[in-house]
Amino acid sequence: MIDDKMINSAIQCIVDQDKAKAVELAQNVIDTGQDPMELMTTGFIPGINKVGDLFGRGQLFLPELVQAADAMKAVTDLINSVLTDGRSMEKKGNIVIATVKGDVHDIGKCIVVSLLQANGFTVHDLGRDVDTDRIVETAIDVNASVVGTSALLTTTMARQKDLEAALKSAGVRDKIKTIVGGAPVTARWAARIGSDAYAEDAQDAVVKIQQLVSG
Repeated sequence: MIDDKMINSAIQCIVDQDKAKAVELAQNVIDTGQDPMELMTTGFIPGINKVGDLFGRGQLFLPELVQAADAMKAVTDLINSVLTDGRSMEKKGNIVIATVKGDVHDIGKCIVVSLLQANGFTVHDLGRDVDTDRIVETAIDVNASVVGTSALLTTTMARQKDLEAALKSAGVRDKIKTIVGGAPVTARWAARIGSDAYAEDAQDAVVKIQQLVSG
C-alpha cells in the first residue's frame, strides 16, 4: 500500500506542473513493485482535479493548466505502458467536444478537453466553427456517450439548440447525453433547449460529464 507521503507528493507534482518529478515518482513506484494504479487513483487524478478547481477559482492560469495536463499525460502514458494485466487506466467513455459553427473561440473548450483526458475519458475534439452535421456524424461514428458544445457568442447559441434537434432527427438523442457551456450560456438556456447539463466552467464540465456517463 502506498503511503500518504507519496500520495501527497503525487498530488503536489501535478499542482506544481512538475512533469519530471511526477514521472520520477511514478517510475519509483513501478521499480519498487508497488501498485502504480493506486498512485494514479489516489494521487495523480486528485492532483489534476485540484488543478481544475484552482483554475476555476482564478488561482491558476491557462499556461499552468496546460503544463499540469502535460505532466498528467506523461505519468498516465508511463503507467499504462508497464501494466500488462489489463488494468490500464480505465476509459470512462467517448466524449465529442466542439465549438459551434460561427464561433472561433476555443480556449475554454481546450481546457475542458485537457481535464477530461486527464480523468480517463477518450475525447474527440472537433475544434472550433464546427457544423452541426459534423458533430452528429462524429458522435454516431465514435459511439459517443456525451456531446459537449461551447458557444461564446449570443449569436451562436442557437447552434446548441440546432444540435438537440439534429440528434433527435438522427434517432440517437436518447442514447447520447449533451452538455452546453460558454460565456453567454446559462442553466436556464440548457433547460430551455433540452440539454442534459450546463457547465459553468471547465472543472464543472468534468464533474457534470462524469455524472452523465455514470448516471
